[in-house]
Amino acid sequence: MLRRAVVPAALAGMLMLAGAALGGIYADGLLFRLVAGAAIGSVAVGVAARRLPSWTVAPISVALLGGYAALALYLAAGDGGLTLTVARDALANGIPRLLTAMIPIEPTPDTVVIAVGAVWVAGLAATEIAVRGGRVLLGCLPPALVYAGALYVVGPNASAATIWTLTFAGLVVAALAGTSVTGAKTHAAVRVRALGGAAAGLAVVLGLIAATGPWVAGRVTATPVDPRRYVQPPRVDSLDESPLNRISGWALDPAQQLLEFRPGLVPAAAPSAGAAASAPAASGKPGKPGASGKPGASGKPAQPDVRLRLAVLSDYDGVTWRVGGIYRNAGRVLPPPTTPAGTQVSESQQQITITGLTGRLLPAVPTPTRITGARVAYDAATGTLIRPEGLTGGLRYTAISQTQTPDLNLLPIAEVPSGDAWVRYLTVGQNTPKQIEGLAEHLAEGYSAAYDRAVVIEQFLAEHYRHVADAPSGHAYPNLAHFLFGRRDLGGQKGTSEQFAAAYALLARLTGLPSRVVVGFTAPAAGGAVTAGDALAWPEVYFDGVGWVAFDPMPKSDTVRPVEEDYTPPKPTPPPSPSDTPAPTTEESSAPPSAVVAAPTAGGPSTVLVASGASGGVVFVLVGAALAVVALRSAQRRRRLTFGDPAQRITGAWLEFTDALRLAGHPVSSHLSATEAAGHASVLPPPPKRTGLLRRAVPVAPPALPTGPLTPVAGGSEPAPDPEAHSAEPAPLPPLDALVDAINTAGFAPEAAGGGQADRAGEQVVAYATALRARRNWWQRMLWTVRPGPLRWNRSPGGKPPR
Repeated sequence: MLRRAVVPAALAGMLMLAGAALGGIYADGLLFRLVAGAAIGSVAVGVAARRLPSWTVAPISVALLGGYAALALYLAAGDGGLTLTVARDALANGIPRLLTAMIPIEPTPDTVVIAVGAVWVAGLAATEIAVRGGRVLLGCLPPALVYAGALYVVGPNASAATIWTLTFAGLVVAALAGTSVTGAKTHAAVRVRALGGAAAGLAVVLGLIAATGPWVAGRVTATPVDPRRYVQPPRVDSLDESPLNRISGWALDPAQQLLEFRPGLVPAAAPSAGAAASAPAASGKPGKPGASGKPGASGKPAQPDVRLRLAVLSDYDGVTWRVGGIYRNAGRVLPPPTTPAGTQVSESQQQITITGLTGRLLPAVPTPTRITGARVAYDAATGTLIRPEGLTGGLRYTAISQTQTPDLNLLPIAEVPSGDAWVRYLTVGQNTPKQIEGLAEHLAEGYSAAYDRAVVIEQFLAEHYRHVADAPSGHAYPNLAHFLFGRRDLGGQKGTSEQFAAAYALLARLTGLPSRVVVGFTAPAAGGAVTAGDALAWPEVYFDGVGWVAFDPMPKSDTVRPVEEDYTPPKPTPPPSPSDTPAPTTEESSAPPSAVVAAPTAGGPSTVLVASGASGGVVFVLVGAALAVVALRSAQRRRRLTFGDPAQRITGAWLEFTDALRLAGHPVSSHLSATEAAGHASVLPPPPKRTGLLRRAVPVAPPALPTGPLTPVAGGSEPAPDPEAHSAEPAPLPPLDALVDAINTAGFAPEAAGGGQADRAGEQVVAYATALRARRNWWQRMLWTVRPGPLRWNRSPGGKPPR
């Protein structure tokens, strides 16, 4: 009895290890407990029904799976309760929700149902093959596939599963050893066949080790691929991508109620720039200016208000400040923010009820670490929250936040960071106006300390510009140039907090300070209504060892000095003519084709028992893998051709074009321009006839095109036709002129690329790929659809199409 229990126990243990590996990216242990129950339940059902006819096991197990899945969904639903709508949504959206969820993932119905179902089906197939059919090694294949799938889903988001993998291998050895003991009365011929099979199996295993050992050794230290890069996370529209534009609209109706704020524990007030410059230091003395000797910023006394953060805008292209975030579906628990050493952290709780606020952005005291009452998506880089379904009146949620209070005494000597991680906070758009660059140089002149530069920019804006509520919206280069240098009688030198914050952040970046713009509201500390008039934008600068520090460039009084008293901007120079602008160059790179490793085929006697068990596992996994590849490639094409600005969509069309040629066996050479590549693609020969289904086609060079007039053959006779030629020429491939024009436009004048041009390029590429696929044989067309190569080709984000 003990020997018979070894194999089922080993199978259940393998499936439980898959749950342990996958549970590394979950917030708590609920997923592992649910997966362990599915593993034990499916294997126990298979063992209990081993004496029943094989065709009855699958229906019984599937019925029990339905009951267990309902229990798992109920436990994962928690306080929200399980309803038919929740269950239907979990079954329909389980895979995309799992791949777009914020890590650590909270166990909810839609993030656990796929794992529970896969483990149960794998346990059913493994038990039928190993216990009923006696093919233990083949029966270990379904748990191995589930375990590999769990490692793939985890990717680089958890520590290496070395212990789990070694334990998995040990369970496989134990299962095989448990069936190796034979009785004393076993026939000699049976023992001979068993020894022969064992020797053959050992030879196959040693061959596999020799063939795949170097590849496996190389993958041990490699960073796994994150499958989340292939799934489009929740997105926001332009209104929420840049809420800075909404401040002027809110200012026109300041009495409009947007939300209700009810605090739990009143948070510590976030430090403003003025407070940082003028607040008393720890010793009781006033804060000193920097080493340059210029005075610090004058700040107004702290108000009994709490700042609610709506969005953090980190990217600026000269036209719009935007979030530029990647939102991941999150549960109640959010990843904690990074806290610099010496920073005090206070935790607070607040309840917010939406009354008139629209869009998807959710306000909260920075930085939220737990949200209850609303399903949210979260951008970990900026701390911005959204509700993918959109805000509705009456929505109420509770947030727990960690408010950081940095040590302001470190600011005078603090430096600013540099490196690739901070490029986005230092980047400005192209063709920055010379007037703004000159002002930034003037303000930074003589100031070597980063904090001194930050303070003098704050002082300059607060002393020379006026705040008006009815100023027009806009923070592009022309708007900021008018705000900074325009005539006062024509509306210049005045604006809302939009222009003050945007101008400060731009000047800070031009002086080497990593900065960003934050949009939010001021709420009464004791709680109450938050209106449109409470909307506010403010800039922040990052200092090493201190973190993000908010500055206050708003005027402190109604008396301001004209800009001309302290700075005279240079006269703008006309832009250079197009003929004087040198043509840019690009570096082309082509990724080498990935090696294809052929999977060995396992042979064995074909029996009804093995077939009945394998049909529930292997076929399920193969069909699921094929459908997953088809879905991921469809999402990749949709993302390339429909998302982003016109230049990005044109680049996506080019990638679709090169992938189609690569699938057809005619990749584009790296030295060809867009025009030459299109000419190469338009004269592709038809695929040669093949005698075997799996024979690889040798790429055929395109025929040389004549460059001069045709010369008739002497005697008026034409060349004899080739007897091997096809009787009918294939239909010509669709043209690619719109794609070539779009590529040249995106390469030399990206700002001139339009949406219509990107749409025409995408339509031509889709038509060309469809026609190219139609020229394949039926099995080649099927392989074209399920081949996963395009998912890993062209991964480099810096790759650009040729011109």
